[in-house]
Amino acid sequence: MWRASGRPRAPDGRAPQDDAPPDRTAGPRQARGPRAPATDGAADAEAAPARRRPTLSLKGRALQLLSRREHSRLELERKLAAHEAEPGELARVLDELQARGFIDEQRVIDSLLHQRAGRLGASRLRQELAAKGVDAEAAAHALAGLKESEPERARALWLRRFGDPPADARERGRQMRFLMARGFSAEVAARAMCAPPSEDEADGR
Repeated sequence: MWRASGRPRAPDGRAPQDDAPPDRTAGPRQARGPRAPATDGAADAEAAPARRRPTLSLKGRALQLLSRREHSRLELERKLAAHEAEPGELARVLDELQARGFIDEQRVIDSLLHQRAGRLGASRLRQELAAKGVDAEAAAHALAGLKESEPERARALWLRRFGDPPADARERGRQMRFLMARGFSAEVAARAMCAPPSEDEADGR
């Protein structure tokens, strides 16, 4: 029997079931773990700058370089020019550091000679000082003090590199080129190779 409206009913008066009965054979549903909280992009964007290293000022960069080794004014100009925010800023910073003794040409000269004189002759030392922008007169004065030790330094370098006199002309040329490439004159290089062994050398000291 059908009613005028509504869903059809079974003879017993109960409404028929539209859906299939649940599958009792399926296992229990897996419990879902807690969801990760949503990322707040705006909060991350605000927190990011706090994790960055603070940007060094031009003066701070100069002092950082000077803390590692002596630098001439020219060297600092080359290394810091790209960080200058406005024209004249770098010159003002370097003027201040020079006035306060952080930049000192004599210390630059002394440092280079201390580190390099044992391996280089006067010619190469002069070139390296010029590349640093050191005053030519100051460099010449400093190198004059090394003139007397030039043969001795060339001999010591030759002993470390070779130790034995050249056996023929070809070997002699090779040894000469080695010493001259390091700034020793041809005369000094020849003396270094041909000098008789000193007492210390003969004793193996």
